[in-house]
Amino acid sequence: MRLRNALLAATLLLALPAFAQDEDAPAAGRGGRGRGPAGPPLPQVVMPAAPYHAEKGWAQPEGGRKWGAVSAVDIDKDGKSVWVFERCSGTRNDECVQNPKMNPIMKFDEHGKLLKAFGAGMFKYPHGIFIDRDDHIWVVDGVTKNAVVGNTIRLFDQDGKLLATHGTDGVRGLATDPYNYNEVSDVLQAPNGDIFVADGHDPDGNFRMLKYDRNWKFITMWGQKGNKPEDFNPPHGLAMDKEGRLYVADRGNRAVKRFDQNGKLLDVWTQFGQPSGVFVDKNDILYVADSTSNPASTAFSPGIRMAKVSDGKIFGNISWPEQGTEEGVAVADDGTVYGGYTNIPGAHRFLKN
Repeated sequence: MRLRNALLAATLLLALPAFAQDEDAPAAGRGGRGRGPAGPPLPQVVMPAAPYHAEKGWAQPEGGRKWGAVSAVDIDKDGKSVWVFERCSGTRNDECVQNPKMNPIMKFDEHGKLLKAFGAGMFKYPHGIFIDRDDHIWVVDGVTKNAVVGNTIRLFDQDGKLLATHGTDGVRGLATDPYNYNEVSDVLQAPNGDIFVADGHDPDGNFRMLKYDRNWKFITMWGQKGNKPEDFNPPHGLAMDKEGRLYVADRGNRAVKRFDQNGKLLDVWTQFGQPSGVFVDKNDILYVADSTSNPASTAFSPGIRMAKVSDGKIFGNISWPEQGTEEGVAVADDGTVYGGYTNIPGAHRFLKN
């Protein structure tokens, strides 16, 4: 299960440059701003390297086809199998529409063996995935870059039986409509059964968080597009820690924002770069996937950061050489880290040295 202010003082490794940001993007809710286009290059934040190595070819999609973009990975209830929600051998467009026989939902064991595959013909733009305590699979279907609209959250059992659909396929919901979405990005269920939805992705999305009870009765919503602490740009990924605090990867605002379950803002952490995905493991370690930081204009480079939820201090980083691709992150009980990659597609994993 996925478990998920700015730091007021920097460590020697995470000094002031850790809070710098590019002038041409929205500022994070707290923390400093970086250079303008004409300014000198920013010094790169030095993060302690995590003792991991990459294993790129650990698994192969159904039928031996090539990987499509993967923005969503999560760990099965068994603590070792991994679920992948993949874009039908494509990257950013309409490949799941064009290839309706491809199964975008896949389960692999810890050895990379494909165990299950389903969901063919049901999705437009696979984006988010969450495995709940009952081992059900929640998947989030967004809007393609060619504006083909999904905007649904679907719930499946382990055998691919559809249990529920939320949102309306093909409909863009208004920001005041709690039951229809506009470029929905992620979903999470708390231990008590309450459900949280991150709604919004590209500029015409809704940029809000929504909360429901276990029966999908609407409780509350919060947030809007902007760069204030309570705003989103967009809410791209979700996680929750053992105390029930909700972590939102606010990618455009370059911040991980921590809320209580009623939408009260607790912290805004800008030390992670530009987060796309967040995950909290069984030991309350926060993993943050930074896919879009550009070292040419910011103090950060892409990678997966590791920090304790108690203080947010980064103690490890798995660096990645390619920008704009590392979005999803999930961690098995043995510490194996799985990453979902989009613009340069794949689902890679990282093993401890």
